[in-house]
Formats: sequence, structure tokens, C-alpha cells
Amino acid sequence: MLTISLHKPEFLSFSHYGFRNFHKFSRTPSSWTMAMNSYSGSFETRKKEELSIQVPATSIYSSDTQRLADADLRFDRLQVPEKELMHERKVEFGQFVAREAVIDEEYWTAAWLRAESHWEGINDRYVDNHKRKFAEQEFHAIKRRRTSLHGQKCRCIIMVRKEDKHVKRTVLKGVVGTLDLSVRCLLHEETFPGERVKAPLFCSIQGIGPNRYGYVANLCVAKSARRQGIATNMLHFAIESVKSNGIEHAYVHVHRNNTPAQKLYEKMGFEIVEAASSQLVEEQTYLLCCKA
Repeated sequence: MLTISLHKPEFLSFSHYGFRNFHKFSRTPSSWTMAMNSYSGSFETRKKEELSIQVPATSIYSSDTQRLADADLRFDRLQVPEKELMHERKVEFGQFVAREAVIDEEYWTAAWLRAESHWEGINDRYVDNHKRKFAEQEFHAIKRRRTSLHGQKCRCIIMVRKEDKHVKRTVLKGVVGTLDLSVRCLLHEETFPGERVKAPLFCSIQGIGPNRYGYVANLCVAKSARRQGIATNMLHFAIESVKSNGIEHAYVHVHRNNTPAQKLYEKMGFEIVEAASSQLVEEQTYLLCCKA
């Protein structure tokens, strides 16, 4: 998943399908439910699917599980009222709003979407445990990445359903898409992110001007909300956010076999960075760039 590193690029993962639940959950009525899946770039027919999730009484103990408990998450928490987000940058379209996540429950839902996307379609007797662990780790990683370091800033962007005064909707059911948007800086002599250059041992990081760039990762959309322009509009929001910060370029990595994802990015103005292709043969990815 996404790691904050100036040398090693992160790769945007578009699985063939989406996400699933992440522990030994049953499909019986439960104390709390969530409907979520992910965007895979497959553009399959829209299909609504709700997954009822019941947290088992006994779960595998880990430091991440303990920290998750310490976060005091409320899975029945309602969506943040729009009047409380008057000063937040956002973009509205149709029945959805793109903006930055602001509360832990939104970070958790974003992490859950990514966990299901990463593990969907994998048949493994322990896959539910893997998903749970993945989601817990990603939740804490999202929060860590929000801390600015050496000119780097990372924001968790989410797409939420618009507030409806006639419907009380929880955060878990309100968030339908997510992506990470980072503002980073090129290392000394780099011309694109992750370029293999002979940099001095103690190289400088230029945090201003043309050395800054935007980086998009972890884009996914719930199955129940696909084919409604959510991925496209989240990308539009990310690019406009990059532009508003005086940054000229945004980058993303995509797998070479993921043609649907490549088409999505090309539609948004991204082009393959040919100079990076030879360095990414082993990773089987392309580096794409968009002029903001």
C-alpha cells in the first residue's frame, strides 16, 4: 500500500473486482452494518450489494487491534452535517460530494474500502483475517500520512453521499469512494518521482516551485456506487486541489495490464512518462503524469 518514500514509488492497485469484509463475519443481522466495495477499473454493470457485518466476540489480539479500540470509533456515527463543513474545500456533483476526510470514522471507512479491494477474489481460508489486519493497519497509516514531513503532505479524499434531511445515514454507508492525494518534492537531480539517479548521500529536498508535485494513490469506489462518475470526479477534485496549491504536475502509478484504469487516467489527461518506463519493467507498472 501507500508508503511515504521519496525513492520507492507506490503503486495504485486496481484489483479486478473490489473489497470484501475482513474477519470471520456472518451474514446474519448484526448490531451494525456497512455497504461497501471498491473501484477496480473494470467498469462492470452497476450492482447494489450490502454486506451485513457482525464483529465476532473473540478476535485475534494485536497491537493494531488495541490501537483501533483506543481510537474510540463509533460505527453508528451519522454523517458529518454539511453545515459543519462550510470551510472545507469540496466539489459537488449529482448526489455526491468530494472532500477531505475529517473524522476517524471516515478514515476507517476509507481503510475498509482499500482492504476489500486488495483481497477481493482471493480464495484463502484465512482471507477474512488478512482483510481485518489490512484494514486496521491502513487506518493507522492514513492518519500517520497526514503529518507533513520534509515538504510532503498527504490527504485522504473521500466521496460521500449528499446529506438528505429525510434520511439518517451513517458514515459507513455514506462514504462511497476514496483516494490518497500527496504533495511531495523531487529529490536532487530527479526529473520524475522515483527516478534512479546518483544523488549525494545528504541531498537536499526542494520544497518549493517546480520541484513539488501531486501524487494520487489508492483510488477505489464502492460497488454499489460504480458507473456514476465517482472515480472521475474524485480525480478531478484531486487535480484541482493540486492546481490550487500552485503545483503543475500530478503523477500516478498503474499496472501495465490494467487497461480500464489506464483509460480512466488518459481520459483525465494523464500520459505515460516514457523516461520512467524502462525503470518500471520489473514492477510491471507505468508512471503517468498530468499537467494540472
